[in-house]
Amino acid sequence: MVYIERIAGTGAVPVLTRVGGRFALTATGVGLVLLAHAPAEVQEDVLGRPIDRYTSETVTDPDRVRHLLADVRTHGFSISERQVTLDAVSVGAPIHDARGRVVAAVSLVVRYGSVSPHALAPLVMTSARAISRALSIL
Repeated sequence: MVYIERIAGTGAVPVLTRVGGRFALTATGVGLVLLAHAPAEVQEDVLGRPIDRYTSETVTDPDRVRHLLADVRTHGFSISERQVTLDAVSVGAPIHDARGRVVAAVSLVVRYGSVSPHALAPLVMTSARAISRALSIL
């Protein structure tokens, strides 16, 4: 996956991602969303390779990642807690094109322990829907 934009406030939690940079699909909020909606063969290709560990909390077991992906599809959002850095949690949601295909994802990264990720999910999902609507009228 490639990051195309990043907006950070003055007190934003530091992240390892950068605009134009790539990062593992299995560890981030946006990556989990994109992987959850990718074709099965793409998922199996990714999960058939070694999964990079960034922290002690990074999920590296393919079966556990499959469970996370199923949760994303069921609930409509992802949560990546302390998988990339120990001080961050990311909540992601899918962006759909006019045909309903997932073409991107948006996430909110906050300091771990500052707020419940489930409390952030409606905000992130609303943002994703707004971006999806804007894409459909272009």
